[in-house]
Amino acid sequence: MLSSGVTQPQACCDVSATSRYRLSWLQMDLVAGLTVGLTTVPQALAYAEVAGLPVQYGLYSAFMGGFIYTVLGTSKDVTLGPTAIMSLLCASYVGGNPVRAVLLCMLCGAIQTTMALLRMGFLLDFISYPVIKGFTCAAAVTIGFGQVKNVLGLNNIPRGFFLELYYTFYRISEARTGDVVLGLLCLAVLVMLTWMKRTLNPRSEQDTTVARVAHGLVWGTATVRNALVVVAASLVAFSWNAFGSPVFTVTGKTSRGLPPFRIPRFSETTPNGTVISFGEILEDFGGGLAVIPLMGLLESIAIAKAFGSQNDYRIDANQELFAIGLTNIMGSFVSAYPVTGSFGRTAVNSQTGVCTPAGGIVTGVIVLLSLAFLMPAFYYIPKASLGAVIICAVAPMADYSRIRVCVSEQDLVPFLTTFLLSFWEVQYGIVGGVIVSGLMLLYNIARPSIKVVSDHGVLVMELDSGLSFPSTEYLSRVLYTQALQGECVCGCIRL
Repeated sequence: MLSSGVTQPQACCDVSATSRYRLSWLQMDLVAGLTVGLTTVPQALAYAEVAGLPVQYGLYSAFMGGFIYTVLGTSKDVTLGPTAIMSLLCASYVGGNPVRAVLLCMLCGAIQTTMALLRMGFLLDFISYPVIKGFTCAAAVTIGFGQVKNVLGLNNIPRGFFLELYYTFYRISEARTGDVVLGLLCLAVLVMLTWMKRTLNPRSEQDTTVARVAHGLVWGTATVRNALVVVAASLVAFSWNAFGSPVFTVTGKTSRGLPPFRIPRFSETTPNGTVISFGEILEDFGGGLAVIPLMGLLESIAIAKAFGSQNDYRIDANQELFAIGLTNIMGSFVSAYPVTGSFGRTAVNSQTGVCTPAGGIVTGVIVLLSLAFLMPAFYYIPKASLGAVIICAVAPMADYSRIRVCVSEQDLVPFLTTFLLSFWEVQYGIVGGVIVSGLMLLYNIARPSIKVVSDHGVLVMELDSGLSFPSTEYLSRVLYTQALQGECVCGCIRL
């Protein structure tokens, strides 16, 4: 089990008591918020790359959730912000267009808020576990391989998994040595620090002061590993550039300062002057207006329930839906793209001993300070280091050992359908998996398992489920077939 190196208060955390905040919780929330903030900044920059947007849009999307969830959230651990899956979905529907990404954020928030007010969270039950795992595994492969081009220093690789696969290998001879060396070194350091944190023994009361300090140092270093790697790589790139040898592909110029607070644009103008109306944009979004809000809700609520069970508190699912929806609506006014709960950052938040959602305020402030003062420094962040951060972040999503245990033979059909179709287009994978799962559910209803017992001329048929109209013809045929075998009295139970 992971240890945070910080003694977590026992029975002191009341996630619904933000208005009754205790001063004794402040230290834990400050430490947790600071730790999550140092994790959020490099991840937000990296996830913007996955979404195909300028890196500052990752930070624009990373701070609003901390402020809104503090007031409306029902989980002390959950942190809202950009994630790998939402970034991938956003990329597939907006094609790197910031105007559409911001508008999509508002529309997703409006849909999610409406679902919360109408208590429509039950719709998430129709997305089965095999579909979710199939999608997350495909997303891990797609996102991870999509960053290989950054580690190799390749530019102008077209989007789309199969195109990326082809052109990455086709142009591998053009790989830049500096990017390859730096990217592999960043990957090695991240993997090593992840392993160190995973194998770190829990702190004991019998440990000496030196052992406790060493334990806390190792845990802290491993926890903020993303920030350390990105900062170190940026210093290396800056040093090489200062000596006139730009051997690394860097992020480049970014917009400085805080984003303006403004209403999202409901139309756009192409470079040749053509105006694209709101209706045309909605038509282009298509199924994304269903897929992205549902996947965002599913991801965040699953995380909230998991940590609520782990830390012994309950969440209000509809309140969570409302918090996520309002975060996306308000986020769109500061140029955010759709966000949801992040499993990795939520785990860091929990392990650091956060007491209330107020820790998100500290995280939000750190992101705002980064936007206000550090944007010029982001010019020198090597893309290879961001690629390494993303690859290490999505690797646990493809945990095939867990899949083998949790997915039965019957579940393999929707799992493989979702997994394979997601490489074509992620929305096709989700929709295809839901359709296959629905057809299998309908088949089980129409063809219920029947136990037939015949004894001394009495025929007893037991159904493993209730009788419904799709199964009546099948049941009649079975009854008729069994009755023809001899004279008997028929009886059915569990109808």
